[in-house]
Amino acid sequence: MNPKIGIIIVSYNSRPYLDDLFFSLSRVKYPNFLILFIDNASTDGSANYVKEKFGKQFSNLTILRSYKNLGFAEGNNVGFKYLEERGFDYAYLLNQDTAVNFDFLENALKKMDEKIGSVQSLIYLYPKDATGLPVPNVMNTMGNAIHYLGFGYCYGYGWSKEKADKYLLDWYAREEELNIAYASGAGTLFNMKALKKVGYFDEEFFMYHEDTDLGWRLSLAGYKNILAPESTIYHKYEFSKSIKKYYFMERNRYLTVLKNYNAWTLILIFPAFIVMEVGLFFFSLFSGFWREKLRVYEYFLYPNNWRKICAKRRQTQKLRKTTDKEIAQYFVGKILFQDVDNWILNKIANPIFALYWRMVRRIL
Repeated sequence: MNPKIGIIIVSYNSRPYLDDLFFSLSRVKYPNFLILFIDNASTDGSANYVKEKFGKQFSNLTILRSYKNLGFAEGNNVGFKYLEERGFDYAYLLNQDTAVNFDFLENALKKMDEKIGSVQSLIYLYPKDATGLPVPNVMNTMGNAIHYLGFGYCYGYGWSKEKADKYLLDWYAREEELNIAYASGAGTLFNMKALKKVGYFDEEFFMYHEDTDLGWRLSLAGYKNILAPESTIYHKYEFSKSIKKYYFMERNRYLTVLKNYNAWTLILIFPAFIVMEVGLFFFSLFSGFWREKLRVYEYFLYPNNWRKICAKRRQTQKLRKTTDKEIAQYFVGKILFQDVDNWILNKIANPIFALYWRMVRRIL
């Protein structure tokens, strides 16, 4: 029996990516999957292009259109709800700017069981060879990491295939399952039963850190997030430092931390959080993001926002079957991400915050 899998693709002005994406999906051999293409009010005709070019080729294609941009979080939630109502077993979240290997679904499915909430594929960056097919040369993410102050980032980003393969061999020597802090929303198989229990993405987030928050909630509820290296996809990923992105990443980082830690852990990390805030505020001044940083602070001045945070926190803490001490083993004290690499981070911030985290973990 082949479980029903729905591939959710949330699209916003995705026209440049669609040919590569659907060509790769045409090679998928898994017999029981739906492609759910959700258009987020694109202005480039993406939905019409998919319907006209791929509608006849893919009998398992469903197109849903939103007449406003719902963001990544709510857009995917539309897909989750659609699949739940139709009795699907699993949902695979796939970014619009990706391509997949023909066996990515079954290899992710092999790792799934009732105790697992999410299975992330091994995600490479997307260079193409002479045939036009993507080749696995450089890593995008081999499971996402959570810094204890709420930063989420791609672990292994920029690594060569050789370095990643060696790391995976060493990892398998230590663990039978490759447990990760959380799975990237770019390419992950989710257990629909687990999502029904913990909830979908927090729509307040709109975009960024929604996958961090969901992975954390799955861990709190006793589910595992794991990596399936045999399931591979390719991502046309480019890190960008935009003002709009900075606001959502910082605000949502606060929301994630406030919702998911218990009260004692929040007290323990508070000194480090304040020190980091001072550093980030000065960074925002020199980087031109200070207005967005002030917008983040402004968000937390409104009592109504705090009422929502407290309500969601109560709901999240009711899920708890795992202690912060148990979850902390998957969190890190250093930020190791090439595109935010600088000497202040490496020589000053990382050593100090890593030392503090070691102290906190002993107390938890």
